[in-house]
Amino acid sequence: MSMAYLAQPDQQQHLEWLQGSTLTMLLDGQATDGQLMMGRFDAAEGEAPPYHMHTREDEIFLLIKGTALVWFDDQEYELSEGGVAYLPRNHPHGYRITSKTADLLFINTPAGIEGMFRAIGHDLSTPRPEGLVVKPNAAVTEEYGSVIVGPPR
Repeated sequence: MSMAYLAQPDQQQHLEWLQGSTLTMLLDGQATDGQLMMGRFDAAEGEAPPYHMHTREDEIFLLIKGTALVWFDDQEYELSEGGVAYLPRNHPHGYRITSKTADLLFINTPAGIEGMFRAIGHDLSTPRPEGLVVKPNAAVTEEYGSVIVGPPR
């Protein structure tokens, strides 16, 4: 099925994510007929997911604002504002925000991994449970084809 999908900012889902960052879910598989998901992180210095590998999707991200270190396999790269990274599936990767704040747009194709973000993150439209700490959960990540292979770098 081919059709346009429009979501205004007040229609987008906002999730609390790792280390206090915010993830805005811009497009998901339902909106794109499973083709891709798109999200946007508002992150602070030091935010870093575990070193991980996607087994089902490729990932692309654009660093709209800020700077970051990016690891792919065992290589380290510096990504500056406006830089783009393409991270194909089945390769370990990770990043660490090195600027005070960062604005990171990312796309995963095909869609599906948004279920992991929703299962681990906290939907900001609902009351926040006391003592909540948003952190990776290996069982949940593996359910969505993402394998944690090491600690954050």
